[in-house]
Amino acid sequence: MSIEKSDTSDSKAINHGHFDTKGKLPSSFTIELQNSLRKSLPFEDKRDFEEAQKGFIAAPPYKQIIAEAGNVAWDMGSYEFLLQSFDSVFDSIHPSLQRQAILNMAYGLYEVLPDKIYQVRGFDLANMTIIRGDTGWILFDVLTCKETSKAALELVNEHLGQRPVVAVVYSHSHVDHYGGVRGVVDEADVKNGQVQIIAPVGFMEYAIAENVYSGTAMTRRAFFQYGLLLPRSPFGHVDQSIGKNTAAGRVGLIEPTRYIKQDIEELTIDGVRMLFQNTPGTEAPAEMNTYFPDWRAFWAAENICGTIHNIYTLRGALVRDALEWSKKINEALYLFGQEAEVMFASHSWPRWGNDRIQEVMRVQRDTYAHLNNEVLHQANKGVTINEIHNVYKLPLSLQQQWAAHSYHGSEEHNSRAVINRYLGYWDANPATLVPLSPSESAPLYIEMMGGAQKIMAKGKELHDQGKYRQAMEILNKLVYAEPHNQEAKDLLADVFEQIGYQKESPSVRNSFLSAAYELRNGFPSGVTAQTVSPDTVRAMSTELLLDFMSIRTDSQKAEGMRFTINLFTPDNGEKFVVEMSNSTLTNIKGFEAENPDLTITINRSDLESVMAGLSTFEDLIVALKAKLDGDRNVFEQLRSVLAQFTPDFAIMPGTKPAKAAISLEKDAFEQPEPANLSGG
Repeated sequence: MSIEKSDTSDSKAINHGHFDTKGKLPSSFTIELQNSLRKSLPFEDKRDFEEAQKGFIAAPPYKQIIAEAGNVAWDMGSYEFLLQSFDSVFDSIHPSLQRQAILNMAYGLYEVLPDKIYQVRGFDLANMTIIRGDTGWILFDVLTCKETSKAALELVNEHLGQRPVVAVVYSHSHVDHYGGVRGVVDEADVKNGQVQIIAPVGFMEYAIAENVYSGTAMTRRAFFQYGLLLPRSPFGHVDQSIGKNTAAGRVGLIEPTRYIKQDIEELTIDGVRMLFQNTPGTEAPAEMNTYFPDWRAFWAAENICGTIHNIYTLRGALVRDALEWSKKINEALYLFGQEAEVMFASHSWPRWGNDRIQEVMRVQRDTYAHLNNEVLHQANKGVTINEIHNVYKLPLSLQQQWAAHSYHGSEEHNSRAVINRYLGYWDANPATLVPLSPSESAPLYIEMMGGAQKIMAKGKELHDQGKYRQAMEILNKLVYAEPHNQEAKDLLADVFEQIGYQKESPSVRNSFLSAAYELRNGFPSGVTAQTVSPDTVRAMSTELLLDFMSIRTDSQKAEGMRFTINLFTPDNGEKFVVEMSNSTLTNIKGFEAENPDLTITINRSDLESVMAGLSTFEDLIVALKAKLDGDRNVFEQLRSVLAQFTPDFAIMPGTKPAKAAISLEKDAFEQPEPANLSGG
């Protein structure tokens, strides 16, 4: 890892110049809305700023961290436009979001509890938390990548004294909490028992499985949610709600040596007593809070941060249970919150004092519970999934609490998620049960509305009146009907941009602004695809690999194919039957067919090298490390139907580049990298 100093930020951002030649300034309607929000929101409550700055020890002399591959892994300096003046007003940023973005500019080493607990903030999307044990450091969550975690630990050792890492705790199964493990520990030390790695039960399964089956689609959608193509600017990316952004370096994974399996489980590590509270089904399928009873310190993982989180994550994920989330916070409140004197988490900043801790815990408990209960209350009165986001509102008492604001989530998409969890996506209107695809229905709308010019005129009129959602409704139809109508795409982009400026949630803001960018400019060429991490491959079960091969199977190419394969991996004793029938690839573990068409024998460790793209089946056959017995044509048939997915498909019509933005020249059996689940 190399680190470069950077003491300049984007001059265009400082001067409020738009990064896109087609970009527009905030309209008078957007400015009016932002001004009204500045008057109605509780900006007089500055406790979060006091808490975010408390305990500061030191910041490093650099703002950029360079990845081993040579790219910039992390660049805190790119957001310095937010600090050019504490009183700066950006009308292109929702005032509440601007406040959150400034709070997330914390950068450096902080003391949470004297001589006991510290945090490095602003080195990645998540915080690294450092616990002083009797002989060394216990690290809670180790960031997304090796380079940022290594830099964080170096800062700790520089200012607090050199100590060995004796344990790492993964609070949950999202990559920004474990991916940097190789920057802070050597796997050999884990294997020989010098370093413990502790995680909640189910961690390894969910760290990988949650983001494989739809990983390419999730990666592409992340371009919108995380604004990956947006420059850091008042008109672009300003924050990611629970941190500035996600680091882009080398992701690793070392399997835990111990799992916390009980609902409440006590463990003493290097002289530090801890009570772990398993909280499955909250922010992650496998997650746990931790209480330090001797210090009255409560670690809230990612269950209680400076925001209301995603019940549904826009990049794609299973819908979460808002009620269960609320119940787990309530459980923590009554188990630990009655006496805790400091509460800290894997994102955001700590809270000190028991009254303050109980206040924040109750606010977040009530917000998740209200979301669940009020949405279902409305659903039972007939409000549908296509209406609830226009109906649901927090009660006024919660609107005036910063900890109840949905930066990572949003009331709009979280409320729809609750209905989707209980009732599904259908609103019970048969017309929406089997709708036409947008590209099929849009031409009919255009014809009945009198053609493109009338729609453009009405769309421009609505835009000029500040009726952006109404303009979006008709212009979106036009763009689907005429995907190469650049004038229509530009006008829709103008509409999306103003909506994006007005949104409190960066996920929603980024989605509108990213769509505007792609409508104006198309999806850019030169975007590189991520290569699969060997650590990730090792963590994938063989069954998961075979299941994803089934998803990758092109059923049209497989038409008429029928074969049975026995797969043996002697080094771990696994066996599978893989069948192709009815254009569908299936597998079953623990069985073998009596008369297979083909038998493949390969050690699991060698299969991993194929999955990681480090070798091919042909290489291993020549090296006598893989054996094919039976009809070799079956193997070639299987290879021929496996598609390689690339995350460069068009989301908005007419934005796909003429030439593929991403080139994937891979062996058919190479496993694509799972999606990055940073931020939940």
